Amino acid sequence: MVKWTNQTTGTDFFLLGLFYNIQAPELLFTFIFLVFLMALVGNSVMIILIWLDTRLHTPMYFFLSQLSIMDLLYISTFVPKIAIDFLSRRSTISFIDCGIQMFLFTTLMGAECLLLAVMAYDRYVAICHPLHYSILMRPAVCGSMVIGTWLGALLNSLIHVIYTLNLSYCASRKIHHFFCEIPALLKLVCADITLYEKGLFVSGVVILLAPILVIMVSYGKILTTVLGLGSRLGLKKALATCSSHMIVVSLFYGTAIMKYFLPKAYHTAEQDEILSVFYTILTPMINPLIYSLRNKEVAGALRKILGR
Repeated sequence: MVKWTNQTTGTDFFLLGLFYNIQAPELLFTFIFLVFLMALVGNSVMIILIWLDTRLHTPMYFFLSQLSIMDLLYISTFVPKIAIDFLSRRSTISFIDCGIQMFLFTTLMGAECLLLAVMAYDRYVAICHPLHYSILMRPAVCGSMVIGTWLGALLNSLIHVIYTLNLSYCASRKIHHFFCEIPALLKLVCADITLYEKGLFVSGVVILLAPILVIMVSYGKILTTVLGLGSRLGLKKALATCSSHMIVVSLFYGTAIMKYFLPKAYHTAEQDEILSVFYTILTPMINPLIYSLRNKEVAGALRKILGR
C-alpha cells in the first residue's frame, strides 16, 4: 500500500482521491494512464479526420469535432493532476488550483450537456425537415449554437465557482474526492448553505435535465416521423444515424443523473467517485470509439487517410 502524505498549508486542500488507502494503486494508475492515452489519440484522430476529409464537413461532424475537443479538455483537467499526485506521493491542491479545476470541470460538463442537446436537434432537423436542413443548419447557425453552449456553460460556472470559493471553510481541508467539485467542497463549509444548495439544484435541472428534455423530444419526433412513413429501410437508416449519439447520451447523462439527482442515501462517497471516474475519464475515451466503430463515414475517412 502506498503511503500518502498530508502536507498542506493553511489554504491547501487535501484530496482523498482514487489512490487513498487502496491495495493496488500502481495497477489503478496504469489503467487510468492507458485510458488517458487512448482518449488523447482517439479524440485527436477524430478531430483530424473531420478536418481533413471534405465529406465530413457537415453540421453533424462539426458538432462531433466540438465534442471531441471538449472530451480532450475534460480528461486533461483531471488525469495530469492524478498522475502528479501518484508520482509525488502527495495529494494536495492549492486554493487557486482547486478553483481553476472546479471552473474547468463545471464549464466543460455544462458545455457538453448543452452540446449533446444541440446534436440531437441537428438529427431531428436532418430527418424530419430534410428539405430545409441546409438553411436551418447553415454554418452561421451551427457556429452560433456552439458559441451559445460555451457561453451558457461559462456563465453558469462563473456564478457557482465564484460564490463557492467565497464561502467560509472549516478547519478540515480534506476533500473526499479525486478532484475539486462544488458538492465536495460544500461539505467543508462552516455556514448555512441550504438556500444556495436549492439554487444549485435548480441550476443542475437547467443544465442537465433541460437538455435531456430537448433530446427526448427530438428523438420522439424522429421516431414518430419515421414510423409514419411506414418504411423499414427508413427506420433502419434513422437508427443507424442516431444510435451512436443515443449511446453517448445514455452513458454521459446516466452516470451524471445517478450522482447528482439521486438522494444521498442511495449512494456513498466511494460510489460517487466511481461514477465520477466513468464520466470524467472513461467517457472521453469511449466516445470516439462509439462514433468510429458505428459510423461508416468516419471509418471510411480513416481508411482513406491510412491508405495514402
